[in-house]
Order: sequence, then structure tokens, then C-alpha cells
Amino acid sequence: MRYLFTTIVAVALALPAAALAANAPNPNSLANQSCKTQQTAMALISATTFKQTYGTNATRSNAFGKCVSKATATASAAVQNAAKTCKAQQADPNFANAATNPNHLTFDAFYGSNGKGNAADANALGKCVSTLTQQSTNAQTKADITAAKTCKTLAANKTAFATTYGSGRNAFGACVSQHAKL
Repeated sequence: MRYLFTTIVAVALALPAAALAANAPNPNSLANQSCKTQQTAMALISATTFKQTYGTNATRSNAFGKCVSKATATASAAVQNAAKTCKAQQADPNFANAATNPNHLTFDAFYGSNGKGNAADANALGKCVSTLTQQSTNAQTKADITAAKTCKTLAANKTAFATTYGSGRNAFGACVSQHAKL
């Protein structure tokens, strides 16, 4: 039993180390970054837009936590999708001829050339995952901000807005969620 526990703990500790070794982005960090960006951008729309978008309690004081929770799920999916895409690119013998690779570089040269000695290309897969994940989360952040602007405009017509999204506390968030889908 003690051996089993020790093995489980060792494996649990090794997984984050393996992820870090591959430069896999941290979904929680990406989520926090996304929510801070949204909070700042939505403040320019109105002082309450961010809270209207994510807050679910009476005072909407839980808005940032709800945003991070939603964004973490999105970022986790982005990391998984990026890893699949990057592994497929890495295995593709025609990667150098891809339309997105105008300089006809190998996968390692395209993502890994950082000029740090013989192992400069050793972490190309991790850099690929990081790059694609960042692009995906940035696109979702932008979509959320754009959707909030759209919903703020739509909310000016209270009757039409209530008919479409409801009149409850989370109606604005429902509108943003619907319009932010990529």
C-alpha cells in the first residue's frame, strides 16, 4: 500500500514536470491573463460590463472568478487541440511544403530555432503548442470583448433584448456567450 501511494505521488509530480519540460502553457495562467484583458477592455465599454458578463451572484462580485473558471476550460481545450495539431505537423513529412510555411523550414527549424546551441530545435513541439495555444486564447479573448460590445448595443432596446436573452440576472452573460462563439 505504501509503495502504491509513493508511486502515485511520484507520477503526479512527474506530470507537471513533463508538461513544463515541453513548454506546455498553463491553462490557469492563460485564463487569468484573458480575464484581466477582458476586464480592462470591458471597462472601456462601461464600468459594469465585465460584471454583467460574468457575475452570477446578487452583487456580481464573483465575476472575475467565474471568468477564470470559464476561460480555464477554454484554455485547457486549446492546449489539448494545439498539442494534437502540433504532433500532426511534426509527423507530417510534407510540413516544409505547407502553405503556412513559406520558407519551407522543417518543423524543428520553424518552431525551435532559438539559437541556443546544438539543442536549439529540441523543444520545437513545446514551442508549437505554446504558440498555437496563445493564438487560440487571444482569439477567444477578442471574441468575448467584441461580443460584450455587441450585447451592450443590443441591450439598449430593453424589450427586444429581454425577448431574445431573458430579463434575469444572467441575460447579459447569455448574450455574450452566444455572440462569442468562434
